[in-house]
Amino acid sequence: MNAEPGQALLFEVAAGEGGERLDRFLSRSAGEREIALSRTRLKALIEAGEVLVDDAVARDPAMKVSAGARIAVAAPVAEDSPLVGEDIALNIAFEDEHLVVIDKPAGLVVHPAPGHSSGTLVNALIRHCGASLSGIGGVKRPGIVHRLDKDTSGLIVVAKTDAAHRGLADLFADHGRTGSLVREYLAIAWGAFDADAGTIEAALGRHPHMREKMAVLSGERGRAAITHWRVREALGPATLVACRLETGRTHQIRVHLAHVGHPLLGDSVYGAGFKTKAARLEPEAREALQDLGRQALHAATLGFKHPITGEALRLTSPPPGDFARLLKALRSPPGARQMDADSAKMKKVSSS
Repeated sequence: MNAEPGQALLFEVAAGEGGERLDRFLSRSAGEREIALSRTRLKALIEAGEVLVDDAVARDPAMKVSAGARIAVAAPVAEDSPLVGEDIALNIAFEDEHLVVIDKPAGLVVHPAPGHSSGTLVNALIRHCGASLSGIGGVKRPGIVHRLDKDTSGLIVVAKTDAAHRGLADLFADHGRTGSLVREYLAIAWGAFDADAGTIEAALGRHPHMREKMAVLSGERGRAAITHWRVREALGPATLVACRLETGRTHQIRVHLAHVGHPLLGDSVYGAGFKTKAARLEPEAREALQDLGRQALHAATLGFKHPITGEALRLTSPPPGDFARLLKALRSPPGARQMDADSAKMKKVSSS
């Protein structure tokens, strides 16, 4: 392996991942850690002798990996990103020379993709970070180690250096099981929960017929996913819940809550069957939900041990205005606005 000491990307095969092709395992694992290495690029690295499996060079992309195997991939030499930096305002919750935590607004796409080739968080960070960019994956770009959906607001941490990228990637791969990572979301879900707290454990994967959606899948077709939730406030037809992730699958909270009969308000993908419930909301709440125009999900808390300095960081983000307005409207009991109006009229009459 030609990588300099400390420059290898390290992976470990979990118990349920044994038997998978080496190139497929690495492609999926790199994607989970937001490392921009395509399967084609990984295949070339394997064939070039740049991959070690349990300290032995592995040159066959099709070899089957064994549970518990430790795999090291030589980090490619970083090239300049083809993406262009853009002057997009960022709400920065924390920053030092190693990493930056952004309070992302709803509507901002994290990664450039078809239909969103510019105006993304990555474009903004390329401009903001300048020469300080991670080169993991072979391209100098911000080290984004976790994602937020376009229409989910809240905290997202980004590495500015390779060392921070590796440390954060390890934290997020562990998902707080043994490490310091804490991620908590606020969600407004339909209905009343039958307990104060609970855990949803249901494997997730791509929907078999609608590939843009995720779904709960049985057997080996899905990947393990665990969401812990607790009720924060009953809101009549809805409930404010705090959700803590033990895994980080795509759309995890949205799919899990919908799976147990409590889809998020405003979620047109996983809560489409609840449109009639929205029509029955009080006028103020119905208007606030319409103005929200997205799933009611906010990444409110992000805590972790700084991968370089060791400092314990715990950052919080208050719900944005559209989310807060919906909460306020749902808190108003039926008829409260009419009672207030009647009271005001009575005061006016008595004073005349």
